[in-house]
Amino acid sequence: MEAKANTKIISVRIDGELVTAHEGDTVLDAARANGKYIPTLCYLKGLSAVGACRLCVVELAGTDRLLPACTTPVQEGMSIKTASARLTLYRRMAIELLLVERNHICSSCVSNGHCELQSMAQSLGVTHVRYAYNNPRLQVDMSHPRFVLDHNRCILCTRCVRVCAEVEGANVWEVSSRGIYSRIVSDLKDDWGHAHNCTACGKCVQACPTGALAEKGFAVHEMVKESDKISRLAGQRATHAGQSR
Repeated sequence: MEAKANTKIISVRIDGELVTAHEGDTVLDAARANGKYIPTLCYLKGLSAVGACRLCVVELAGTDRLLPACTTPVQEGMSIKTASARLTLYRRMAIELLLVERNHICSSCVSNGHCELQSMAQSLGVTHVRYAYNNPRLQVDMSHPRFVLDHNRCILCTRCVRVCAEVEGANVWEVSSRGIYSRIVSDLKDDWGHAHNCTACGKCVQACPTGALAEKGFAVHEMVKESDKISRLAGQRATHAGQSR
């Protein structure tokens, strides 16, 4: 907090309202600090931002490109639009593409009713998809004694990768391959139960926004994630690291 207090204060317009932000903040930081809602899936407070899901795209005056709010730094004089018909169209499209790439049949998922992807689809009014489904049957890794990895539910947000590397420091997870062949893998494609670096802390499970990572023993609708605890833990560690310097 002390570092941010010493940064330069700049002025930007968000949805026509003149607001202040700290130099070095992202558009998402500035928007949330001023009560402006921008939808996100891959972003989790306390972890590095990667701009993977593209749900947080915003319009910036002076360019036709849509920019991810979570990775775009604010600059003096920016004029940003966080809600418009165009943004809603693109955000719905992003949700639809996520839904067609894997098997997201909610009625048989442990996270049904507690899934961020499901909630985001509902809030954006996505009731069906316009594209052909491309969801081959993928492996379900049951090798870990406590947890399960269902690739069919994964949206490749990489929150598990980042929380394992940045908070737990175990570096178990990574993304293998490219495009539609991309998969979350543990320890150079070992089964999760054979990943020597895994500490079984469960942070990746709590960070996961869908039912891709879950604890064993939960039935449909029973798996409730607590990603806010991950954000608090990441914040506490960042504060401690800053004080120890």
